[in-house]
Amino acid sequence: MPRNASVFFTIFQTFMTEGKNGEEEFSFREYEPDFFDFIIIDECHRGGAKDESTWRKILEYFEPAVQLGLTATPKRKVNADTYSYFGEPVYTYALRDGIDDGFLTPFKVRQMASTIDSYVYDPDDEVVSGEIDPDHIYTEAEINAKIVIPEREQSRIHEFMDQIDPRQKTLVFCATQNHAAAVRDYINQIKDIEDPHYCERVTANDGALGEQHLREFQDNERSIPTILTTSQKLSTGVDARNVRNIVLMRPVKSMIEFKQIVGRGTRTFEGKDFFTVFDFVEAYKHFNDPEWDGEPLPPDEPKAKPTPSDRPAPIGPQDPGPEPEAKIVIKLADGKERKIKYIATTSYFSHDGKLISGQEFMDQLFGDLGDLVTGEDQLRAIWSNPETRVQFLKVLADRGYDAGRLEDMKRLIDAHNSDVFDVLAYVKFTLAPQLRSERAEAARQSGLTDFEGEMRSFLESVLSAYEIHGVDELALTKIGDFLKVRYGGTNGAKRALGEIPKIKKAFMDIQAHLYAP
Repeated sequence: MPRNASVFFTIFQTFMTEGKNGEEEFSFREYEPDFFDFIIIDECHRGGAKDESTWRKILEYFEPAVQLGLTATPKRKVNADTYSYFGEPVYTYALRDGIDDGFLTPFKVRQMASTIDSYVYDPDDEVVSGEIDPDHIYTEAEINAKIVIPEREQSRIHEFMDQIDPRQKTLVFCATQNHAAAVRDYINQIKDIEDPHYCERVTANDGALGEQHLREFQDNERSIPTILTTSQKLSTGVDARNVRNIVLMRPVKSMIEFKQIVGRGTRTFEGKDFFTVFDFVEAYKHFNDPEWDGEPLPPDEPKAKPTPSDRPAPIGPQDPGPEPEAKIVIKLADGKERKIKYIATTSYFSHDGKLISGQEFMDQLFGDLGDLVTGEDQLRAIWSNPETRVQFLKVLADRGYDAGRLEDMKRLIDAHNSDVFDVLAYVKFTLAPQLRSERAEAARQSGLTDFEGEMRSFLESVLSAYEIHGVDELALTKIGDFLKVRYGGTNGAKRALGEIPKIKKAFMDIQAHLYAP
């Protein structure tokens, strides 16, 4: 055992070796009990302090050292011994603190309620295999565990695939390993991206190949695989910084597991303003539980004495043992899957760390806008100038209103084809939203009359781009792109339009007409 250093890193398994007769030999005894002054136990909730565990023997052997336990898991029945051993937390750091301080990524939750969240047998449906109980209501917890309805799962896949950016890394949590395989296969059938490894399954059954897929997914320089499906394996121990979507297609009963799953998306990454949880199983109710981000709870009394089966939990993400295979397979009656409808409700992470509704989010935005603009004319002036608009958007993003959330606000006020300006004007001044096409047409009528020839044609192309793609096309950084596409570059643009300052001024002037009252 090494002794010639000041700081040592190890894992518990290193200190536990099996002897020749199958008995455990404790290699940590090669150190004197007072060899270490300070011991930090990371992930200490995994059972390191449970009574009668081998891990406990290690900690007791090095009793003279100061021992500090670190865990991201709050106190619950399953880890009460850990908290009992280490004592009350000397320091706690809540999820909302990590988000407010910029160490963790904020998120929004899409609550996906549908017309087939539970199932009662319909004689028009076909029982492909197994025996159905015609009077039983099959709940979310039973579907995919006892009964399989392929069309139902496919409709869910279509729903979230239509809403996500297909290039963004996504984790899909499924009911079983078989369910994860079916979801993987169907995603690969309907995907737009040609690579056959676009979506892969990572479960206990996938062994070394699954671990390879996970390593490739975690590599931020790689885009394939883009989506991983799993059942239990990826809920902990996965450090994939660029996860943008988490899809829940199985119930999550444990608050601890729920926090761990959400934690897969909180890693920060450049350009990642937020991530989205697509919740098909009402897991969002955990957010309403005081335990979601509250103080640790005291251990329940009396505390049961652990049994010899309370062995240390394995390090790293693990799947449970063999899963029961669903015995009942149902094929919905022809055309029924086309009638499955979804109602999506979005919740947002507020300043105080609580999930709030879209209306509450708008109310919050209303209050914050009061600190930034005093009147409608000021907002129009800010938005008409691309330089002040960029600064204003940055201030909004710093306060939690990034581009993605402002886009969501468009859906809330039924203004999907409007401008972000219309969201702000509606929230603060109750102005009716205008379509981008209406703004562009008004600018053509009032603004293009000031220009002639090629300059007028150039500005017409700018307005058309805005009409199709939105306000990002009006950024000053876009001028170069327009000139390159239309004239081959700066020199060609100068010959057609004049000097760059003249082009920039015209580009900015037309924007005042877009946002005129």
